[in-house]
Amino acid sequence: MDDRRRRFETQALPHLDAAYNLARWLTRSSAEADDIVQDAMLRAFRAFDTFRGNDVKPWLLAIVRNCCLTRLRDRRTKLDMPLPETESDHGDAFVAMDADPETVVAAADEARQLDRIIAEMPAEYREVLVLREMEDMSYRDIAAATGAPIGTVMSRLARARALLKDRWLAHAQGGSNGVS
Repeated sequence: MDDRRRRFETQALPHLDAAYNLARWLTRSSAEADDIVQDAMLRAFRAFDTFRGNDVKPWLLAIVRNCCLTRLRDRRTKLDMPLPETESDHGDAFVAMDADPETVVAAADEARQLDRIIAEMPAEYREVLVLREMEDMSYRDIAAATGAPIGTVMSRLARARALLKDRWLAHAQGGSNGVS
């Protein structure tokens, strides 16, 4: 194995799950996310010699994001269509194994509702929320991945969190969960 490939595998492959997670949330399709991540990883490998810096994750996720946006633009698909629900996406991953059936059902319902609320958010809010809260990226890394100024990242994240809170509370109170 050559040195370039070894370095790529060591630095980029640990971020494969993050790449898939971002692609899935942006495209709202597991199958399309698989294709995009494969394309993005190939592009990243080809361009790996041009990478400068210490942290590959923002660079790699910027490539994934660009591949997603290109695919969506090419297919003239809007980012704001409903996320298809599949039981296999979450299952009972967030539920303790010793939980009673009522708790399991309630937790699964909450997970589906949270996914639905995030999926209905405008793309620019959904993107920063996924990168910060699910991928635990810093504001600086999110700015690098999205190409947005750090102040824009911070304001989008604040708005995304507020929107998520408002919609979650509206759902909890039995209100509408529609997009505003």
